[in-house]
Amino acid sequence: MSSSFGTLFRLTSFGESHGAAVGAIVDGMPPRLQLSADLIQQQLDRRRPGQNKLGTSRNEADAVQILSGVEDGLTLGTPIGLLVANTDQRPRDYGNLQRIPRPSHADYSYQMKYGIQASSGGGRASARETIARVAGGAVAEAFLQQCYGVEIVAWVSAVGTIEAPALDSDSLQRSAVDSSDVRCPDPASAAAMTAEIIAAKAAKDSVGGVISCVCRNLPAGWGEPAFDRLEALLAQAMLSLPATKGFEIGSGFAGARLRGSQHNDLFVAKGNRLGTRTNRSGGVQGGISNGEPLLMRVAFKPTATIGQEQHTADYDGRPALLAAKGRHDACVVPRAVPIVEAMAALVLADLALRQRARG
Repeated sequence: MSSSFGTLFRLTSFGESHGAAVGAIVDGMPPRLQLSADLIQQQLDRRRPGQNKLGTSRNEADAVQILSGVEDGLTLGTPIGLLVANTDQRPRDYGNLQRIPRPSHADYSYQMKYGIQASSGGGRASARETIARVAGGAVAEAFLQQCYGVEIVAWVSAVGTIEAPALDSDSLQRSAVDSSDVRCPDPASAAAMTAEIIAAKAAKDSVGGVISCVCRNLPAGWGEPAFDRLEALLAQAMLSLPATKGFEIGSGFAGARLRGSQHNDLFVAKGNRLGTRTNRSGGVQGGISNGEPLLMRVAFKPTATIGQEQHTADYDGRPALLAAKGRHDACVVPRAVPIVEAMAALVLADLALRQRARG
């Protein structure tokens, strides 16, 4: 199983949804940088279940322990071990899944690949695995902020058919994102999105959405063409997340409908550097950061686990009726905001170290 991500800044995650714990090993964090459990906990608190009426009822504190690599609030340059205990497991909710794979879930594909699967909660396929990513991403973000002043802010820009208007991502802060439970900084859109999620939850159904993300203050020059282009690594990172179905950077698919004369980002002087008048490239040209804000979007499907009865089939192909009993989110995007930020930070931290290695 591929459970490690990155080249010089490397995250390895471990643990299952209803096992004893989920954790991460972060290797490559430079020494003598400030890092505390409280800093990591801030992002884990934004991801954790049971925050409000929109999410799953699973109640986990997701309290992180730093096991190694940090002393007196400073990184040692050695591997950083992070651990989060699972305290609210309910494996009994998943008893019928031993014979019936959940539609659009990973039960069947894991069974076909490994010949065995975790008995409850999806195991490694569960979104609970993303605890490791958020914890490791918070470490990466500490490096990026202290050494480069990089800022990463993600927000919910769509839920179902409800789409928020374009926002000023140059000044958007996480405090504005967190001002609503749905994590959309536009109040009118947030109210409509909240109503949509509550309606889906009441119908024992689910709804998907889109998360937008901006990364500011990136130096020009990060990215490793041809195969480790900045946008290629970001796409890999985002599409490795559970429930993701699409990735765009800059103008994305909409740019395919324009002509070159409409799409080109013309160069202009910006203080003591060269910049672009527009940013349809999304901060990346030729697979390398160009100094403009990095703009991307990630699409998430409706949660596969729903409470409605569904006519499906068991592992022997016999007709079966399945209504999931496990606790789940009617919409994953509000809790996925810090996960997207974390994966962006992991990519950028790795490319920052690779650029440093050039001397």
